[in-house]
Amino acid sequence: MTTPSLNKPQQGIRINKFLASAGFGSRRSVEELILKGSVAVNGSFCRDLAKKIAPEDDVRVKGKQVRQAPLRYLLLHKPAGYICTRADRFAERTIFDLLPSDAATLFHVGRLDKESEGLLLITNDGTLSQRLLHPSRGIDKEYEVILDKPFNEKAAAALKKGTWIEGKVARVESVTELGPCKIKLVLHQGLKRQIRVMLGQLGFDVKRLVRTRIGPLKLRQLGSGKYRELTLQEKEALLKLTAGAHKKLPLSS
Repeated sequence: MTTPSLNKPQQGIRINKFLASAGFGSRRSVEELILKGSVAVNGSFCRDLAKKIAPEDDVRVKGKQVRQAPLRYLLLHKPAGYICTRADRFAERTIFDLLPSDAATLFHVGRLDKESEGLLLITNDGTLSQRLLHPSRGIDKEYEVILDKPFNEKAAAALKKGTWIEGKVARVESVTELGPCKIKLVLHQGLKRQIRVMLGQLGFDVKRLVRTRIGPLKLRQLGSGKYRELTLQEKEALLKLTAGAHKKLPLSS
């Protein structure tokens, strides 16, 4: 079976996916651009989210011509002290300072707060990003956490039962003790500062938090501050994980 080439444009793709792959953010954020009337196709403003773009179409955002970029998938080991943003004049260091200049149009899937570390997927694939982040997909996100004092079974039960964060029930899928003050957590949710807030509610202070896995993607031995392209096997694993919702994830060797 032949897999689509990473560098071959897809025929007739939806306009939001086209703009997401060109580096304008997630599908949801580019939909806002479309609905605001910032996008023109072949000289006419387009607010139709179902519009499909062919290779010969002229697409412009705020007057600037857009060409579909090849889909890219990078795995980054975020160090503490870096902000998950493309540009923030108040941020001393952002994750894009760690990436090559040609990754400037990519975006991060989910986020880690400034003091958290670990795995981030960097891509321009808005569809994949949406599917990986949605809680209904049940994608595992695994973290190793070092605490200020010994953990206990009562706290583990409370994390799995769930606590309230900003009007939502936040819970973890599993808790594994790795040492007296070290635990491994698996989440499907991604609420803001969820782990720190949940543990804080139980009287724990998080000393270090590292995300080690998202679905089939593992941090392994990738050094802090380093990045790499996803392997073919990792891309195939993502394709399998999101099958039925993202059937045409381009693969390349």
